[in-house]
Amino acid sequence: MTVPAAPAAHGAAPAPAAPLVPAQTPRRPVPQLRPTDRFAELLLNVLSGRRPVHSMLRHTVGRAYDDLAHLADHGPLRLRGAHPVVRDIGYFEPRPGALEVFARIGAGDRLRAMAFRLEQGRDLRWRCTAVELGGPRRPHTDDD
Repeated sequence: MTVPAAPAAHGAAPAPAAPLVPAQTPRRPVPQLRPTDRFAELLLNVLSGRRPVHSMLRHTVGRAYDDLAHLADHGPLRLRGAHPVVRDIGYFEPRPGALEVFARIGAGDRLRAMAFRLEQGRDLRWRCTAVELGGPRRPHTDDD
């Protein structure tokens, strides 16, 4: 459908017709990462040295930040050559608003296990409340 041109003034060329605009197709919403996938990537980036630990301050609660800082200090996923990637993720929902997640982290021919717990707050944001990487655990102190 074209819009009729306005009548031309005496001696002026007629105005060009407005171009046709194709009908817009509805856009599909951009898929959102599941909290399990998002946090696995965030934690992997910290543990591999690609992001600083303090980038997780607003994403962790309680002891999780201290545990993550302790793990990151030892650089368990900082490997020469191959960059670690999340190979597989699984989770268990012990109650609504809580997820216990495991991830298999691969780097070259090595495979590591990472586990973390997510809890949804009253503001509906997910936060990490615990994190572990395969290997010995950090000892708990009385003030934990």
